[in-house]
Amino acid sequence: MDNVIPSRSEDLTIEMLDTPKGARVMMLTGPLTLKTLFDFQQVSRKESTHPIIVDIHGVPYMDSAGLGSIISVFASCQRTNRGFAIIGVSERIRTLFEVTHCDGLLPCFELLDAAEAAVVKA
Repeated sequence: MDNVIPSRSEDLTIEMLDTPKGARVMMLTGPLTLKTLFDFQQVSRKESTHPIIVDIHGVPYMDSAGLGSIISVFASCQRTNRGFAIIGVSERIRTLFEVTHCDGLLPCFELLDAAEAAVVKA
């Protein structure tokens, strides 16, 4: 029996960027699952002042725990009157949003400019 070595591609990386208008972009690369969401939760809990844009262009798949962590960030933004948006939703993740009826709840945009305009108050 062969030993299975976990692939490093199963890791989630998070890069934080600030937009010129003041939104904080959380760029995720890798799967957002029960195994990887703890770093995402830790980083998102530290952010409490900026509008949040979660960029999931680099997320190949997400499980229900990952979706729950996204909803948690959305709820935090709602409680603190900050804008929230998601960009880069793949067809696979869009299907997850539809099946769980989150597609009408979570504000999704194709482009960063559109998301930024939606989350930053003039």
